[in-house]
Order: sequence, then structure tokens, then C-alpha cells
Amino acid sequence: MKITQRARRVEPFYVMELAKAAHELAQHAPPGARPMIHLNIGEPDFTAPALVQAAAERAIRDGRSQYTPATGLPALREAISGWYAGRFGLAIEPERIVVTAGASAALQLACLTLIEAGDEVLMPDPCYPCNRQFVQAAEGRAVLIPCGPEQRFQLSAAQVQAAWGPATRGVLLASPSNPTGTSIAPEVLAQIARWVRERGGFTLVDEIYLGLSFDRRYGHSALGLRDAAGAALGDEIISINSFSKYFSMTGWRLGWLVLPRALVPAVERLAQNLYICASSIAQHAALACFEPDSLAEYEHRRAAFKARRDVFIPALERLGLSVPVWPDGAFYAWADVRHWCRRWGIAPTAQGDQGGSWALAHELLRRCQLVTTPGRDFGVAEPGHYLRFSTARSMDQLQQAVARLEQAQ
Repeated sequence: MKITQRARRVEPFYVMELAKAAHELAQHAPPGARPMIHLNIGEPDFTAPALVQAAAERAIRDGRSQYTPATGLPALREAISGWYAGRFGLAIEPERIVVTAGASAALQLACLTLIEAGDEVLMPDPCYPCNRQFVQAAEGRAVLIPCGPEQRFQLSAAQVQAAWGPATRGVLLASPSNPTGTSIAPEVLAQIARWVRERGGFTLVDEIYLGLSFDRRYGHSALGLRDAAGAALGDEIISINSFSKYFSMTGWRLGWLVLPRALVPAVERLAQNLYICASSIAQHAALACFEPDSLAEYEHRRAAFKARRDVFIPALERLGLSVPVWPDGAFYAWADVRHWCRRWGIAPTAQGDQGGSWALAHELLRRCQLVTTPGRDFGVAEPGHYLRFSTARSMDQLQQAVARLEQAQ
């Protein structure tokens, strides 16, 4: 049976390939072997708080499992609007919010609404791999622009201007970013958004880690941006968010979009046809995320993620795994592994090569029973220079991982 070129163009999600390799090794490990430590998946080790779980149970018990509007429960849209007001001081009308089946569905809806066949979308390299696949699925082309540590691994306004061409339709950014945990400086993001708006393009910002910001300078939504003259930019920015990361509801598959009002009808039509609505049980449960006790628990967890960062990254650096830019949010460490590759005799990688961080990740599997994510998942500019460590695991597991790395030096 013929497979489409669209499907053939989609690359593997290499974090999952490493997870499969780890599973295979674990299956054949001798009795008593130490277990794998998984620092590869970006999934909080916390689950939904008690109030959220109880709300889901009530929804099931009360039979509230029918379809909801494609844009989401009105009460949930209002609750999300209230969160923006309370957390960020932003007045986001509920009518601009569309609840989706995870941030992945939000990105798909946005790309299908905004991208025509052949359109180009500018993105930083490194970036989350699935984001460029959403562009590709809409028949667009992701243009990856190398972004180094000197610019926090984020696009600059000058790069956007230099790369903008006749086929360019917009930019897709992430702040804080996966894999680096770094955010875009507000003034830089405002420059980009203003320049893109002047050319009739779109600015799409993945903000799924926004709730997990640790630095006041960066912990602001792009929806509140203003230009140098004080004019609002945020009304025309498309923001993606999720209940998976800050709200600890990964498997519930619930996210949302904040859109300019003019885009809501088109997105609603697509949602109606592609998946009808997000899970009604998950939506009813998510209402409890905004209860005071739940929000207090989330802030306690945010502090725990920051504490893990503050312990784990200095330990990596002591071992020669430099983190050139400390993450100001999320739960990742983007570590330069060239020193370790030289130490272990691993050849540096060229594009598409199997050396560098890809080979090192497999060595860490075998020698340390430690699962990480190689750089080839996140870009093509320097795939062999970096490994991503997820600090979404417990402090105990992070300390065990450090001990294993120390032993393997």
C-alpha cells in the first residue's frame, strides 16, 4: 500500500527511539541490575492534584461526558481568562480562547488555519521537533535558523529580518523553550512581533512552559506585549498553552489557544471537523486547576522544579557537562557534551552523522543506565554538540544520575 510523501517526510521522534532502546536493554538486564533512570521525557513526575482528580470522578459519576462546544466549555474558557488576569494582569476575553485536545491539537489547528502550501515559517534551531512537523503537515516549510548560546538559543529580530523572504508567512517561537528552557527577552519578542505584523505575517508563540518560569524578567506572556510607542501587540499574537506541564495533566490531553478574534471562527470549524471537541471529562476536571488550593500546589511544584535545576545543573558543570545558558523556566538542561565525547573517544558529528551526542546517549544507556535525549531531535545546526537532560524527575533520581555520571568519568 502506497505511503504518502507527507508521511515519509516526518522524521522519527528520537527521544522515543532512545526510550525504546532503554526498554530493550532493561528487558535483557541480568537479575539485580540497577534500574534505568529516565531523564529523557519532558513529563512532570507530579500528577493531577487531588481536587482535579475528584472533579474528574464527579464528572464521570454525574454523567457529564457528552460533547462540549468545539471551542470548549464556556466555564473553562472563563477560568483560563481569569488565570491570565490573576497571574499576568492581562484582560484576555474568553471568546478569544479555544480549548483543544492538548497543545498538539492547538498547534495543528493554528498551522492549518494560517499556512498555505509552500509557505515558509521561521523557527529557531534548536527547537521542539514536533513544532516543525505541524508546519510540514500543513504543507508549509519550516526554516530553521541557527541560534547559539550568545542569544539564549532564541531568534533575534535581526535574524528574522534577514531570513524573511517572498514565501515567508510567519514565525513560530517558544518561550520558555524545549529543549533549552530559555525564554525570549520581552523587548526582542516585541521587535519580532512588530516587524512581522508590518509584513502581514503571524507570530505564533508556544507558551506551554510559561507557568514554570523562574525569572521575573522572562515570566510574562507574549499576549501582554507592547511596542515602543505603547501600542498593544498581544492582540494579534497567537499563543499556545497546555494543561500538561504546569498543571500536571499530561495524559489528559488538554490545551488551549489564544487567538485574535478574527481567527476564532476558522479554528472552530477546523476543530469541529478534525476532533469535534476536547475530552469533556478532562475539561470538567481542569476547572479545579484554578481553585486556590490547586494553584497553591502548583506553585509549590514550581519551586520544586527550580530547586532541582539549582542542584542538578551545577553538578553537571562540575563533571564537564557545561550548560551554556541556564534555563529560566521549564525542566530541562541543554548540556554541551563535546568534552565528554573527546574523553570517551566519540568522533564529532556532522549533519546526519551518528557520532557526537547520539553516540554518547547510547553510551550513557549502556554504561550508566541513564536515558537522555540527543541533540538530533531538536535541529540540524549542531546536533552532536548537545544532550537534553530532563529535570522533571525527583531530586533523588537526579542525584542518583549524577552519582552514576561521576562513576563513569
